[in-house]
This record gives sequence, structure tokens and C-alpha cells, in this order.
Amino acid sequence: MPLLLQIRRNTQETLRIYWMLVRITIPIAIVTELLSRVGAIKAVAPTFAPVMNLVGLPAELGLAWLTGMLVGIWGAVPLIFTLVPASSLSVADITVFSALILFAHGLPIEQKIIQKAGPGMIATTLLRILGGLLYAFLLHHVLTATNWLSAPAKPAWIPMGVTPDWAEYFLGLAETMMWMLVILVVLSWSLQILKASGLLDLMMKALSPVLRLAGIRGEAEHLTAVGLFLGISYGAGLLIREAQSGAISPRQIFLSCVFMGFAHSVIEDTLIVIALGADVHGVLTGRIAFAITATAMIATLLHRLSDKTFFSQMFRQQSPQVEAG
Repeated sequence: MPLLLQIRRNTQETLRIYWMLVRITIPIAIVTELLSRVGAIKAVAPTFAPVMNLVGLPAELGLAWLTGMLVGIWGAVPLIFTLVPASSLSVADITVFSALILFAHGLPIEQKIIQKAGPGMIATTLLRILGGLLYAFLLHHVLTATNWLSAPAKPAWIPMGVTPDWAEYFLGLAETMMWMLVILVVLSWSLQILKASGLLDLMMKALSPVLRLAGIRGEAEHLTAVGLFLGISYGAGLLIREAQSGAISPRQIFLSCVFMGFAHSVIEDTLIVIALGADVHGVLTGRIAFAITATAMIATLLHRLSDKTFFSQMFRQQSPQVEAG
């Protein structure tokens, strides 16, 4: 009975998330397609040109980037190949764009959760956006200099593409939403299997030495690992409880949230963008290496901040606690 109950609850939760995505994605996809057909996207694209040029991407993808930041990865996914045909993108392009949305997506929801744990919303939001831009910028220049991943993109799954008429467009949209449900169910149950088998716990323990390099230690290590594998909703959600209990110092909570902002939900999110044609080393290996390095540098800067500055600018707690260690 417990197994059947768990299956039922997991399925219900997956369907609940899917229905929320349907209500968000379909209207955005239809409006975007309409705007594209009347030429509005082409007219607005130059607004995003400076940022997209910085990372070597077509200006049109700026709209998908903005949608991803506001709605989430699943909000951006149906727009990518509608805005820019897959045939005109390279593996490097898909990898760089994927890096952008992996760093900063679903910000209104995820950053609200982080804020409840204590870190200031403005500071951590800016770090995620600027961190993503910096990593995408570095990745773009490395790929350009080495000519690595210059081959045409070959996505295993094209969520949406340019269609000749509205009938085919809506058919393609229906297929996209169906595949989205399949992928969500597979990913959801894959995570459940990892949990039940104990592999997820082993992966988290193996990460402990790596997280120490980023300046994260003690109980914050485990909670950061939870966020890394399962997402900010889980990792930062648990940090909220710890922050209220005072078991973890505010600076460690801040560093944990910064790291999770740079790298979280690495199983689910990585598989999604790989299906779109992104390179695993660019969106996973390099991303984690950047998260460790950047968080370690931020940890060094935090040690130099006075409690007054930290609590007034970076953390909402009013009475500072003495940090252990």
C-alpha cells in the first residue's frame, strides 16, 4: 500500500506541475508565433542584440532568454526553434543559450524561495543573471577560439519549429505538449528510483569535498547537494527551516543559495537541454566548475564584509549570529 500511495502521489504531483506548465506555455507559444508571423519579433529583436551579441547568439533568442528567466526552462523551450530555425544554429549556439537559461530561469518563483531562507532577492538574482552571462561569454569565446562544437545542431527533440500554416502549427504544439508530459514523467520517476536505490545519497556524499572548495561546509553541504540534484525548491526550501532554527550561519546559507543559483537540478535540467542539442560538458561539467570557482571567490569577499554591511545589503536577518568555525 505505501508503494501504491507513493506512486499515486508522485503521479499527481507530476500532473499538477504539467498542468501549470500547460497553462503558461500554450498561451505564450501561441502569442509568440502570432508576433513572429506579423513581424513583431523581428522588430523587437534589436533590443536584445547587445546582450545576445555578447555571447555570440542571434538577437531573436533574447525573447526566449527573457521568457526563460520569467517563466522557467519549459517556458523558453517551445520558443527556441520558433524564433530561430534549428538548421541555422550550431551545437555551440545551443550550448551557450542553454547555459544562459540553466543559470537563470523561473526567477520570480525560485528567488522568492531563496529570499525566505534569508539572502536578499536583489543580490542573489543579480548574481544568477550576471553569473550566467559571464559563463556564457567565456564559453562562447572558448568555443570560438577552438572551433569546438561548430557542427550544425542536431537536436534529438525539436519542441517547435516554423510551420507553413496554423493547422500544422497547432498539431506541432500538441505534439510538443505531449512529449513534455512524457519527459516530465520519465524524469520524475528517474529521480524517485535514484532516491529509493540510495544512489542519490551516495552522489551527495561524494560532493562534500567539492562543496568545501566553494566555501560551503557543515550541514550546508548536504542541503546544497539536495539543491544541486533536486532543485532550488528542495534545497532552499530545506534551508528555510534551518535558517529559522539557527543551525546554519547566515553566511553559509547565503553561499549555499548562491551556489544553488549557479548550479541546481543538474539531472533534470541538463537532460532537457541535451535533448535540444546542447553539449554535456558545456552545460554540466563547465557549469559546475564555474559554480565552484565563482562561489569560492564570493566566499572570500564575504569574509571581508562586516556584519553590518552583510546584514543590511545581502541578508534580511536583523540580528547577526556568530558564525562557527
